[in-house]
Amino acid sequence: MTAPESAPARELIETTADPATLRRSVAAGAVGVFVHWFDWAAYAYLASTIASVFFPAGDATAGLLAVFGVFAVSFGIRPVGALVFGPLGDRIGRKRTLSLVIFLMSGATLVIGLLPGYSTIGIAAPLLLVLLRLLQGFAAGGEFGSAASFLAEHAPRRRRGFGVSWLEVGSLLGFLAGSFVFFLLSVGLSEDQLTSWGWRIPFLIAAPLGVVGFIIRNKIEDTPEYRALEEADTVPSRPVRELLRNNGTQLLQVAGLMTMMHVPFYAILTYLVTYETDHLGHSSGDAALLSTAISLIGLVLVPVFGRLSDRIGRRPVLIGAGIALFVLSTPAYLAMRTGLVGTWIGGLALGVVLSAILGTYAVWSAEIFPTRVRQGGLSIAYNITAALFAGTVPYLMTVLIAATGSTLVPGPYLMVAAAVGLVAAFSLRETAGNPLLRPEDLGSERTEA
Repeated sequence: MTAPESAPARELIETTADPATLRRSVAAGAVGVFVHWFDWAAYAYLASTIASVFFPAGDATAGLLAVFGVFAVSFGIRPVGALVFGPLGDRIGRKRTLSLVIFLMSGATLVIGLLPGYSTIGIAAPLLLVLLRLLQGFAAGGEFGSAASFLAEHAPRRRRGFGVSWLEVGSLLGFLAGSFVFFLLSVGLSEDQLTSWGWRIPFLIAAPLGVVGFIIRNKIEDTPEYRALEEADTVPSRPVRELLRNNGTQLLQVAGLMTMMHVPFYAILTYLVTYETDHLGHSSGDAALLSTAISLIGLVLVPVFGRLSDRIGRRPVLIGAGIALFVLSTPAYLAMRTGLVGTWIGGLALGVVLSAILGTYAVWSAEIFPTRVRQGGLSIAYNITAALFAGTVPYLMTVLIAATGSTLVPGPYLMVAAAVGLVAAFSLRETAGNPLLRPEDLGSERTEA
């Protein structure tokens, strides 16, 4: 017999937060991803410089591969962080995990900015860099699931797509800030200045931003849905086992959606800078400028697509974006080989498609899971796919282009990611406008694994 819907559930389904609370919630959710992606962007944009600082002089390609290897390894530990912080958020609340992960990420970022290079401390330099990137990756494993659950559960039901889209606005702002700082460094400093001390600036900037984010997150209330679980005494004690037993299919479907997001995100916003400078012969300033333009387009279009998904549904927006990614990927990279104008045309076209994906995938993923296991489900799906298909993008592209001699490799790779995402999207039902808190979330008949 199904337990009757409780009073807290009815209130949550029928009421929404006041505008001031919503603004604070958006700030609390977005600030962490801003800091996180600012740091990651800085690392990616400065890959060549970091290679010369932390690894022995010699083969430039080997040094670049080493830096991208560290980039990939730090993604490899993210599922471990997801397994820790995701279920932890389902047990102790979204707010506490949000505060904890930003504290860890900011601390590691600060230490990287102060870390001596290979010429000063030898082999200890790359080893310490790896350890700090591992700590960042571990903490980042809890960032997306915490922030996406937090925003989805605070947003009004009929504007949830728009509300959750600000999570990716925070990501793009981080990339925009990272690319802009890199642009300023590349035009304002000599190569020797950038190598000796200029590369530290982005990491030192990110640390105090993290402190601000920690303060904001520490002052915000937890979500109404999670508080309803507490009031009903139905907070899960074993959320991972419950997730795997009851929501395994949804976990795979969300992983498919996230694969279609991760690959173009890193190919377009992270690897494209290196691709332009190393394979197309463009200057680092031109490459950073295009990355900035793509981020600006995303800042405008991501909330637009999020709001559009509130009006017409998640399925048509995300399926349309997946088809566009599949069709346009290889032609976009063909255009890039024709010169700087073609690179801009191809890059901006892919940026528009990416904006549609970013505006929709997170809210649809959050709506698929029950409240009891939402943060764990989002964290695990996001970070396993990130480890497999996101952090490996720069490394794989570098290896595959070197092995094949073809600069078109990224196009087919994006097509594969689009195909995976489309299979998942076609298998999912529409969820726009549905309540997040379900009767089974509060019912005593729910069986925990």
